[in-house]
Amino acid sequence: MSIRLKPLAEQVIVVTGASSGNGLAIVERAVEQGAAVVAVARGEPPLEALRARLAGQGGRIAICVADVADAAAVERVAEVAVATFGRIDSWVNNAGTGTYGTLEQVPLDDHRRVFDVNYFGVLHGSLVAARYLREQGGAIVNVGSILGDRAILQQGPYCATKHAVQALTDTLRMELEAAGAGISVTLVKPGAIDTPFPEHARNFMDQPPRLPPPLYTPDVVADAVLHACVRPQRTLYAGGGGLLSSLLPQLAPRVADAIMEVVGTPAQQKPNDPGDPERRDNLYEPREGARRGSQHVHARHSSLILQIQKLPRGLLVMSAAGLGTALAIGRRISRR
Repeated sequence: MSIRLKPLAEQVIVVTGASSGNGLAIVERAVEQGAAVVAVARGEPPLEALRARLAGQGGRIAICVADVADAAAVERVAEVAVATFGRIDSWVNNAGTGTYGTLEQVPLDDHRRVFDVNYFGVLHGSLVAARYLREQGGAIVNVGSILGDRAILQQGPYCATKHAVQALTDTLRMELEAAGAGISVTLVKPGAIDTPFPEHARNFMDQPPRLPPPLYTPDVVADAVLHACVRPQRTLYAGGGGLLSSLLPQLAPRVADAIMEVVGTPAQQKPNDPGDPERRDNLYEPREGARRGSQHVHARHSSLILQIQKLPRGLLVMSAAGLGTALAIGRRISRR
């Protein structure tokens, strides 16, 4: 079966991790563009507030309180989507959690919890979505991370889950293609995004955590995800800084290690700006969420690299060729 994805305004989209950060931005932008959305998160009050706000603006939205680590709860999400809107067209596995600290500092139960949410949550969602989408086709979009390409100090469990999500996504894509299912499978890899993640993560460091710059707003991730809902694409990097951070370790891994060992920890600490205490530590229980973090940071509202990746394949090749020509001319000029 060939892959045919509907225009966004004709879709029913499931979004996990919908009450905060990237998930909240995805839900808001999808509803603004006419999609019907099932918003999924652990906390009922923020979901109820989100539904009231968007429905009050004329949006089509349903909610489902669920922890994606619970396979039965994820099954219930699909049931809510079908009961409310009649079908599912795209499923976005976005929910995530994390810790800051060394591998020794993080207790084994917390390692497992990060895997339960970040890996098994994606697995649960992917399997349920694939079963529902086999009949009419659609899109599965998994939100990974550039840390699936490159591990970083102080976030070992999170990095491990994002490496696992990349392998899971690639395997799922191959299995569905081999079965002739008309399902697009995309992995979106955000760089550092200004969400409440540093405040929500359980912290074992002696300083408040932060995300290292350059940062982008959650709208950049929402742009990538919603593009993948309507156009089949293997991978999308959300943020040029993230792409560059992924390339260096592939080209010079030992150099990247050496740099990380020097700057990796201080780049992730913000001693005088801990953020909102009401948001701290959502590893096992939901906390107050928002689109963006409460720390004082600068975040870019767009990503040129993402826009280039969104180009049709022919234009992308032409753009790459043009960039190569420009670089070659620049080298010649610099030699004169």
